[in-house]
Amino acid sequence: MSNAKAEIFAAIRKSLPSPSSATNIAEALAALRNRVNPTRPDRVNGAPDEVFLARVQSPGVAASAERIANLDNLPAAVARYVSKNNLPPSIALQPHPDLQGLNWSGLHIHHDIATDEPVAVGLALGGIAETGTLVFHSQPHSPTLFAFLPLHHIVAVYAETIWPWLEDYTAEFVGQTPPRNINFVTGASGTTDIEGTLVRGAHGPGWLHIILVEQ
Repeated sequence: MSNAKAEIFAAIRKSLPSPSSATNIAEALAALRNRVNPTRPDRVNGAPDEVFLARVQSPGVAASAERIANLDNLPAAVARYVSKNNLPPSIALQPHPDLQGLNWSGLHIHHDIATDEPVAVGLALGGIAETGTLVFHSQPHSPTLFAFLPLHHIVAVYAETIWPWLEDYTAEFVGQTPPRNINFVTGASGTTDIEGTLVRGAHGPGWLHIILVEQ
């Protein structure tokens, strides 16, 4: 490298701010939240899980939802949904250990997923009450395609992992190594771009059923 180039790059490096530490990032986030709190709309009144369930079933999100007492009741809830919607009892199951340890007798389970998979069952990292949004982090036990390929996506989410606001979710992971990607899913996929007619499954699942797990 020529001396001129070296001098230019040295000047650029000198002008750049020092890398922020996790402490500095946390302090900046806290200051930002102090400015944001007074400007939040009146959208989260009550327990986050109750607000979340109401939001996901609102016309704007248009998902279906139910509560179950604990995760052991999930297979029965999935079987009810499959029967009610006349779907094949063949389920693509997200390879999460919490799901794999359940009793899925009566349903045919596989762990790979194909395009237009009839039904897939997954476990979300959490949810955001403000918007009725599910949060998925890509991990070996949470493949990204499970959120996009099935026609019917049945998603379990623990009540204790519902954040009231988006800022509460971001604060949870300050200083941690981010995943390869993060997906925020609010309702089923649909579009009215063509002649104003709703088309389900335009960019992902056409139907989303959320099962809130109490414990």
